[in-house]
Amino acid sequence: MSRTTKNKAVVPDARSTPEVDGIDTLEALKRQVTALQRISSMGLLAGGVFHELNNALTPVISYAKLALRNPDPEYRERALKKILEAGERAAAITGGMLGMTRPGRTPNHREPTDMGRLVDEVIMLAGKDLNRHNVRLDVQMADRPFARVNPTQIQQVLVNLLINARQAMPEGGLVTLRLATDPAGRRVELSVADHGVGIAPADLRRIFEPFFSTKSGPDAAGLGGSGLGLSVCRDIVEAHHGRIRAESRRGKGSTFTLILPTCPPPALAEPHVGAA
Repeated sequence: MSRTTKNKAVVPDARSTPEVDGIDTLEALKRQVTALQRISSMGLLAGGVFHELNNALTPVISYAKLALRNPDPEYRERALKKILEAGERAAAITGGMLGMTRPGRTPNHREPTDMGRLVDEVIMLAGKDLNRHNVRLDVQMADRPFARVNPTQIQQVLVNLLINARQAMPEGGLVTLRLATDPAGRRVELSVADHGVGIAPADLRRIFEPFFSTKSGPDAAGLGGSGLGLSVCRDIVEAHHGRIRAESRRGKGSTFTLILPTCPPPALAEPHVGAA
């Protein structure tokens, strides 16, 4: 038996071509930028979150001391219920911060998510920072739709938009956070609207370009102005098969809207191994 090897063509492994290696490197860099942007937001919110955590833990200590002093079983039961409520509140706060540190099992992880609950967690994380800068938050939830998302990543988008809204109003003001579905019930719409300085039309067309910023530099907290925040937000939303749009009028304010596909609640969805 003869074998012909002299003219045998050698096909390079497509996985190791310079083009593919370049794409892999670019994707890795995008993931790193997304993680750094998330860490930056967490640093900004940390002071407010720790304040809220302290407020949640104070009743635990107070009611525990009262229960130790009072032998009445009914009084102690009421004190234990208060301690439980405060403990659950503290757990929710720390859980929200821990959630922001973990993008999921993988960057592409998705799960049916109660978007109303997701909004509640974002408010708990960002609310104190807004209050500290004299920004009032008006939350409007017409319903509580579900969407198949990576919760941490969508939280990251909303936190970034809330920080941007706050920075657009240096003297404070009103920010509206709205959650709704479209009339057909097929799309989740999440919008953040401020009454700040607004964005010029020429800048609005470039607002999602990497490294483009309308800010002159970082704010008093040393954040903002890199031109990466909204670019990361767009990449995250588009990876969820959604889109993000911006509307603005100079001197009137801006509105950023996330549009994501809805999904059935977990109890109504088809069984899926590994879904959470």
